[in-house]
Amino acid sequence: MPLAPLDTEAAAAFWAAWTTEPPTYTVERFGDSPRLADELLDLVQSGVKRATATLAAGLAELPRIGTYWIVCDSAGAPRVILRTMELRLVPFREVDAGFAYDEGEDDRTLASWQAEHRRYFERRSSALGIPFTDDALVLLERFRVVHPPHLAD
Repeated sequence: MPLAPLDTEAAAAFWAAWTTEPPTYTVERFGDSPRLADELLDLVQSGVKRATATLAAGLAELPRIGTYWIVCDSAGAPRVILRTMELRLVPFREVDAGFAYDEGEDDRTLASWQAEHRRYFERRSSALGIPFTDDALVLLERFRVVHPPHLAD
């Protein structure tokens, strides 16, 4: 089953429920499948996941520290507003155990992070028509939840 479109109108209302500041956010989701999008969002909502990794080759532009993003579930509905707190661009082979733990997935070890992310990044690379190697640049991002209030860090 494909992912539903992101509901940008609902995201705008979600933003307005949090702040009267002008909209300065992106609307996104985690993963590349409905199951993965919801699974990773659940980890954020439970407080386990406070980091994410993205294949740099697939980015139109790099985010900046302090930016906000609204994360939607697999149905495209906005669920949380995150704020980027740290960014690092490193080769896949240089991702460390501390980052793997903060990403909160699987058993939180570097070995499981490498295995699962290698599979994910190979899918992303294939979709981009490029090979994936251990030298591929990965954007490591740490974030905090700012909305809804009961989930805020």
